[in-house]
Amino acid sequence: MATVLVVDDEPEIRTSLRGILAEEGLRVLEAEDGRQALEVINRENPELVILDVWMPEVDGLQLLQQLHESAAGPAVIMISGHGNIETAVKATKLGAFDFIEKPFSLDGLLRVVNRALDHHAATLRNAEGDVVQGGDGAGDASADPGGALAPSRRPQRWSERTIARSVVASGTGLHSGVKTGLILQPLPPGNGIVFTSLSTDATVPAQVDFVDSTGYATTLHRNGVTAKTVEHLLATFHAYGVTNLLVKMHGEVPTMDGSALEFCRLLDSVGLVDQGGTVEEIVINRRIVVGNEDEEFIAIEPAEHFGISYTLVYPHPVGVQQFTYIHEGPESFRDTIAPARTFGFLRDMKQLAAMGLASGGRLDNCILIDDEKVVNTTLRFPDEFARHKILDIMGDIYLLGRPIRGMITARKTGHSHNIALVREIKKTIGLQ
Repeated sequence: MATVLVVDDEPEIRTSLRGILAEEGLRVLEAEDGRQALEVINRENPELVILDVWMPEVDGLQLLQQLHESAAGPAVIMISGHGNIETAVKATKLGAFDFIEKPFSLDGLLRVVNRALDHHAATLRNAEGDVVQGGDGAGDASADPGGALAPSRRPQRWSERTIARSVVASGTGLHSGVKTGLILQPLPPGNGIVFTSLSTDATVPAQVDFVDSTGYATTLHRNGVTAKTVEHLLATFHAYGVTNLLVKMHGEVPTMDGSALEFCRLLDSVGLVDQGGTVEEIVINRRIVVGNEDEEFIAIEPAEHFGISYTLVYPHPVGVQQFTYIHEGPESFRDTIAPARTFGFLRDMKQLAAMGLASGGRLDNCILIDDEKVVNTTLRFPDEFARHKILDIMGDIYLLGRPIRGMITARKTGHSHNIALVREIKKTIGLQ
């Protein structure tokens, strides 16, 4: 029987949580402030602490910081009736497993409690060396049951993978201009990548069925949850082979410096965990095309690898750029594609502002171009714009929810073309 300590200065909250958790077979303890909580923790050694942020004397964040200093401490779920993304990010940086806003739903709370207890148990096992850290993402080859495919066309099984612990990032939404943040949390095998917010336990899966718009970015929406500008983050998950993850956010993924480099550093900082389960890659066995091949189009065809070749055609001073990327693991992505930043023309900024977009565009999070040159930075690559288009495709194609083997060729395309190709692939192979 796992022990849970509820720390809240409101007796009604403590009583309510005691009843809910006791019905689930948990041993429930209570404390009305931080000082009392420390005494109970030292005496009872609970596996989980549900901790209110705002309390007299020692507040929740101060107590959390003290608990975080102990390597063998309990998992902590923070709760607050006055929370925001900044408080949630701070709590996660201090070691909280999750952050829930009051009032919370019964089902949502129990899901988080169960995940926190599972994660705490896994952390203890990890300390004993039982978890295998992820490599390049590949699993064992798996022949198709009927043997209909040639050996080189048989789908491979890739290890299901998540991050070793929660991690956070802060920034500004490129299109909303709102200060925002991300909390990335591990999920068990079979859950996929899902987005949610602080104020609800509803989620929107990172799947093409939930694409809401593709104007200048890819937006997902379901059950009141909206996740904007997801492509750079999803591209990073794609490259690192992450298959199960919860993304908590506030409306829009922060743009960081306009590239995916900071997201790579986040995953590198926490490490990855192979989870034991496997996911079968999608193998392209025929050419699929969207658009007019004489003008703008995107296509995918059979290949022995996953790769993208993009041709960008823009007016002066950009001109024609072409780059081909063959995915060989996280390192190749981090070195050649992830650093490529979002770009835009100064002459388009007024129109974007009228559309309510690019409100967060600043000198340090996108490349700005006037009629003659890049005006605010030095390019990281001579063909950085073409590479950024490949970054967008890597993110959008991962809305299939699985790794894919095939070579993509694109010319003069954007998010709407990418999503159209994903839908066409799904229809062609009968993916559910």
